Amino acid sequence: MQLCERDGVRFFTFTSFPNGDLSHAVFGRAGGVSPAPFDSLNMSISGGDSVENVRENRRRALAAAGVKAAAVATLWQVHGTEVVAVAAEPGDPLTQADALITNERSVTLFLRFADCVPILLFDPVRRVTGIAHAGWRGTVAGMAQNVVRAMIARYGCVAADILAGVGPAVGPARYEVGTEVADAARAAFPNANDIVQVRAGKTYLDLWAANAAALRSVGVRSIEVAEVCTAANNHEFFSHRGDCGRSGRFGALIGMGVN
Repeated sequence: MQLCERDGVRFFTFTSFPNGDLSHAVFGRAGGVSPAPFDSLNMSISGGDSVENVRENRRRALAAAGVKAAAVATLWQVHGTEVVAVAAEPGDPLTQADALITNERSVTLFLRFADCVPILLFDPVRRVTGIAHAGWRGTVAGMAQNVVRAMIARYGCVAADILAGVGPAVGPARYEVGTEVADAARAAFPNANDIVQVRAGKTYLDLWAANAAALRSVGVRSIEVAEVCTAANNHEFFSHRGDCGRSGRFGALIGMGVN
């Protein structure tokens, strides 16, 4: 990924994604107005930050990315695997799901994260964008596979054409898990021995590798993995683990419409 900064807002883009009319960004936590522990570019009210702060933070982030606020579609994220296709109108932000897809040039897709995996998708042939939120539950239940299959079923995409970016998330060095999570991951990825790792008597889950494997399993070939740990870099990104359970949420977006 490469770092960009505009008007004090820091965000990252995937180097494998094309320039031009595609806008995408994974925002850091700098450049907003929220006080600690949400300092400063917090994109969610779920942790207790004010609506006014979050609204101003989103305004700044969208302006930095060159995106019109009226064109943004989002969801009420629930750690599931449902995918919503967005038409010309962004729709209800309280729809419960964890992925969005669209072929509308006027729509920008937007979700929020704090250790879970942002998955950004673009089919440059059929001009389709997608974004998904994958925590451990979504990862083992097939979130990455579902969003690719939805792009294929709804818009006629070909998996081999899709460009995928696996963004900053808690990394395998910091994501210690219990038996329930480890067993679920092993069952979901029986042929990927590196996804569950045991070191010094502790068990760790590699969400980066798991989601890359999930994307490959449905035919995606171009996968850029950021390999940036949010817990180890909580000065740059919000992290539930790195911030000891009380944290904001950083945003990620993708769309084909720009100002």
